[in-house]
Formats: sequence, C-alpha cells, structure tokens
Amino acid sequence: MKIFAVGMNYAEHNKTQNEALSGKETPVLFTKADSALLKDGKPFFIPDDLGMIEYETELVVRICRLGKTIPERFAHRYYDAVTVGIDFTARELQQHLMEQGMPWDLCKGFDGAAALGEWVPKDRFLDVQRLRFRLAVNGRTVQEGYTGDMLYKVDEIISYISRYFTLKTGDILYTGCPSGCGPVHINDHLEGYLEDRKVLEFNCK
Repeated sequence: MKIFAVGMNYAEHNKTQNEALSGKETPVLFTKADSALLKDGKPFFIPDDLGMIEYETELVVRICRLGKTIPERFAHRYYDAVTVGIDFTARELQQHLMEQGMPWDLCKGFDGAAALGEWVPKDRFLDVQRLRFRLAVNGRTVQEGYTGDMLYKVDEIISYISRYFTLKTGDILYTGCPSGCGPVHINDHLEGYLEDRKVLEFNCK
C-alpha cells in the first residue's frame, strides 16, 4: 500500500505557504511511509521532537484497481471511495527543509502523519469535484474546503501519478488542503466531516 499526497493544490492555501511552489505546471507530489497511516479512531501521538505539528484537512481517495499510464478520461474508473483525512505536518521543519531544498519525508511522513477517516463509496455523490469537507477541533470548525477549488482535479492527479508509479488496489491519495491550517495540542479532539457525514474522529495525545 502506497500513500500519495499532493501539496499546494488550493490557491488560498498557497498564499500562506511558500510562494515558490505555487503556480507549478505539474502537481507537487510526495509520499508518506505506510507507518504514517492512522485509522480506526486511534489517537494521534504528537511527536515531541519535531516542533509545531499542524493539521491539513483533505479529501482522500482510495484506488481500487491496478493501473499504469492512465489517461485522464479513464481515471475515474480507478478509485471507488472517498473520505476525509489529515496530512499532519511538522511546519517549522517543513520550512527549514524547503529552504534547504531537501525532501519533505521527515516533516510529512512520520508515524501517524496520515490520519484517515471512514470510507464512503464514491457513487454516493454526484461529483467528487463538488464536495465540501471540514474539520472541527474541540467542537469548533477550524478548516473548510470545497473540492471544486482544487488546482488539479482528482482525475488529473491520478493520471499524472500513474506515469511514474504503478497504482495498486488499496493505494491512497491525499488530494491537498485548503487554507486554514493550524496547530494541534495534547487532548485536542478532532472530527472530520464529508458533506454532513462525520467520517473521522480521534484524540491527540
């Protein structure tokens, strides 16, 4: 199982981050280690040696079949479910790595850095590019997104990734986060919603 993620996929988010990565002609792609996956409501243990950890709430897509060099017009056949996930990021470390021109593995791929909600079949929705999602921390909505605002749509991303990586059943794609990232603290209670459905819930330790 591979975990793919896209950076800088919402214009408003890009304004608050490194401008050098915005406006790229291709998606900003990175991967997370399989040990980053956090699911089934298990707690997120905040690392004590990575500095400030921020949430990035995203639509997540599940790959459902083997594919390589997939044309964009056929990409919709290669995923069958969606959910809300959190791409936890060691923000200060990320800024340091970016300034040094180094990979993002340490700030994005540490244990627990890919929180994953309950899967919802894709066919429950008319269009994955017209979905609203949000994150609440301690009962207060802190981040909201609309998939129609993506710079690169889900089908475009899948087609692009498949040029370089063979997609396999069970692979996961984090599609990028909107503006509104913020830090998490011990004892925070996080809840993620896809439209009106709660699909994600866990505590920080």
